[in-house]
Amino acid sequence: MSLLNRAQKALLVLEDGSVYPGSAFAGGGEALGEVVFNTGMTGYQEIITDPSYKGQIVVMTYPLIGNYGCNPEDMESAGVHLEGFICREYGEHPSNWRSRQTLKDFLESRGKLGVEGIDTRALTRRIRLAGAMRGILTTASADIASLLERVRAYPGLVGRDLVKEVTCGEPYGWAKKETDAALRVCVLDCGVKYNILRHLDSRGCDVIVLPAATTAADILACKPDGVLLSNGPGDPAALPYIVETARGLLGKVPLFGICLGHQILGQAVGGKTAKLKFGHHGVNQPVKNQLTGRIEITSQNHGFVVLPESVPPSLVKTHDNLNDRTSEGFRDESLPAFSVQFHPEAAPGPNDAVYLFDRFVQIMEKEKRKKS
Repeated sequence: MSLLNRAQKALLVLEDGSVYPGSAFAGGGEALGEVVFNTGMTGYQEIITDPSYKGQIVVMTYPLIGNYGCNPEDMESAGVHLEGFICREYGEHPSNWRSRQTLKDFLESRGKLGVEGIDTRALTRRIRLAGAMRGILTTASADIASLLERVRAYPGLVGRDLVKEVTCGEPYGWAKKETDAALRVCVLDCGVKYNILRHLDSRGCDVIVLPAATTAADILACKPDGVLLSNGPGDPAALPYIVETARGLLGKVPLFGICLGHQILGQAVGGKTAKLKFGHHGVNQPVKNQLTGRIEITSQNHGFVVLPESVPPSLVKTHDNLNDRTSEGFRDESLPAFSVQFHPEAAPGPNDAVYLFDRFVQIMEKEKRKKS
């Protein structure tokens, strides 16, 4: 940690009254959000640009962050969506041939606050024991009583529709295919990561990204061979309009849900969602595939889950989290629809589950043959 970085003092104040001092290595001012920890050793740029982190302040558990810089190729969206970023020690001199910008410059160019010097081990332990909490990250004030009052007034994530803040404003194509043989996939953008689009594109799909408020009728008017319900931020129970869209698509076109898309599909068939104590945020979550018996190491980023006991018997449980036994996936036995709670596209993370994109393509091809 440089002396320059130590100059601008920063504080993190949690809603339970705990205070963590540090120093700003990027930007200044204040950030309010739900404080969560991510256990990834690498992939900080992908994490920072993941729209699913809207409304959250992210704490990295790995102690040294920034040592390989940032580059245009590792963007997972067009901007930075998290509210603030915390690490133990910032590496101000990146060493990597792909680096085009320091993490400091990357955050500052997008108006985000980055703080180092906080005891991230103690902070992570508190979140692990007490659960994810609202917090305020600041360089502008040292008045703990005032900061605590403000953080307790912050609404948090429950009941909030954050998708509307990250979805695209207009439909757009992703590397549009010029062949009639390409499978057309409509992606409902609830905060989609670019690597989902890259995986579909690499499998020859003609990908059209649509705003989250697009109706089922408008999606079907695009004549898609399949629809992907994307990842995204916030409380899935606050998205009845997207749930209604998914319900209107069931049985009419193959559906694939990822993360928030899994929660939306679960609600579309009558299921309920609930908030986890501290969520799953990392790249090393073990999941058991109930169909094959194999263990898959997965990338995850979610604070809510579908309650398996709330879904109808027609949904077959396909994946379970081995850390806490929460549901990680299901498929409909009677309809071409399936979803997973984790991120098969990784970025960052392992590629154990990329076969799910192949499965989606196979289902679309099968359904297309039926209609021809």
